[in-house]
Amino acid sequence: MKIDFANLTKAYLENRKAIDRAMSNVVSSSRFIMGEEVQELEKQLQQYTGSKHAITCASGTDALILAMMALDIKPGDEIITSPFTFIASAETIAFLGAIPVFVDIDEATYNIDANQIEGKITKKTKAIMPVSLYGQVANMDTINNLAEKYDLAVIEDAAQSFGATYKGKKSCNLSTIGCTSFFPAKPLGCFGDGGALFTDNKALSDKIKSIRVHGQTQRYIHKYIGIGGRLDTLQAAILIEKLKHYDKDVKRRQIIAKKYDEYLTEYTTIPIIEEHNTSVWAQYSIRVKDRNNVQEKLKEKGIPTAVHYPRPLHLQECFEYLGYKTGDFPIAESVSDEIMSLPMNPYLTAEEINYIAEELKKTL
Repeated sequence: MKIDFANLTKAYLENRKAIDRAMSNVVSSSRFIMGEEVQELEKQLQQYTGSKHAITCASGTDALILAMMALDIKPGDEIITSPFTFIASAETIAFLGAIPVFVDIDEATYNIDANQIEGKITKKTKAIMPVSLYGQVANMDTINNLAEKYDLAVIEDAAQSFGATYKGKKSCNLSTIGCTSFFPAKPLGCFGDGGALFTDNKALSDKIKSIRVHGQTQRYIHKYIGIGGRLDTLQAAILIEKLKHYDKDVKRRQIIAKKYDEYLTEYTTIPIIEEHNTSVWAQYSIRVKDRNNVQEKLKEKGIPTAVHYPRPLHLQECFEYLGYKTGDFPIAESVSDEIMSLPMNPYLTAEEINYIAEELKKTL
């Protein structure tokens, strides 16, 4: 048996006619930039998340940059975030000349340990950036309360959690600004790069929209320093069609994760989904000893795996200047050494899940 890790081909073929028609309509109109599909998608994203404002952009990375630019993050400002995440979370902070300040993760959920954040707040702190890892939201109540206490912004990096809920409220609509990614392998993915920002603050929304098009307030009139960060119309059209079926896909992911749990809970460590949360299972990750050997044995059986993420950010060469060292964030370091992601997509069959689980158990 040969397993597909993300099965992007199936994701296309399942709704091929509607997606092809949507793409053809854009090509026929030749409105490739800021076509009507962009505004329609933003309207639908607002409705889906409950946010008052949704602003699409060119990628999840651009979403984070736009959020911080809108919040006037300046060189030397500090932003607190997790060391156990994709590099974009901290990279974008450094890109703007600000300073990533890391806080270790919770060993049960692998999200930032909200109880350790207050100890890292200084006069230079301007924002907290929790990452909703693997599809589950962090402890937003504690984080938002700290932000209110110290007059800080909160940017939810929801690149992996669009559609997840926290105490009944949708991810991306839980903080000052929510940011997500529509990278193809995300639970809701387009056919290239794409992203979006969400906020209830109209002034922030207007500013983000302006910065997204080189700081323009009207054609060739520039109020802000900005970037070229628009989502192209083709990607918007694809996302409109995929969003129609997204709740069904999320449910499928949750069913698959539950089946994995039934097979594997007694054999390995799996991130805990807190009772007040739902996850969209961007990844299904477990902890294993001797990871390289396990991966190689599964590969021989046609089972692909991935590692999200093999080295925490504070130990990456590009962040050496921050002065962190091995041992500073022991939970993040331990998890990085053992974490491994199994195939996760809405199209995995019961037979495939059973096969993956049985072959995995042989290696443990």
